[in-house]
Amino acid sequence: MPRISDPAGPWRYLIALGSNQRHPRHGPPPKVLRAALAAMAAAGLALEAASPIITSAPVGPSRRRYANGAARIASPLDPPALLALLQRIETAFGRVRRGQRWGARTLDLDVILWSGGPWCSKTLTVPHPCFRQRAFVLCPAATVAPYWRDPGTACTIRHLHARLTRPRPIRR
Repeated sequence: MPRISDPAGPWRYLIALGSNQRHPRHGPPPKVLRAALAAMAAAGLALEAASPIITSAPVGPSRRRYANGAARIASPLDPPALLALLQRIETAFGRVRRGQRWGARTLDLDVILWSGGPWCSKTLTVPHPCFRQRAFVLCPAATVAPYWRDPGTACTIRHLHARLTRPRPIRR
């Protein structure tokens, strides 16, 4: 039974989506992400906004480019319950957790931020520990939640994205 965090109203979450493997039914990674958004809605998550899908270079050993996106959702579930739901969706899309970090995957759904502030448990840390250094997360996130603030830095998503992607002078 999912736990409800706030009976007065839903929590808001920023979810990062990624895929770099074709799915037998849904097709190439961009279509996998669109199908994942539909699966999230079918699971009872209220989709408030979805970003355009971008492509990015892989992090780690995978050689395939990723399709990435972001979604702003509302749910009465607390962060661990939402994570469990997102992992069930990943499994339904064929994700197998082999212990290898950053390997190829059909679907990756990460909780980046939530409206309740920081959260830390054995299975989940919010804000996501690496999101500030990942343009493939910040670029789509800036289109759906530009003014959300990172509780760790007090910067908006838009500011974090600008800070990460600004041109830098070449040092000689």
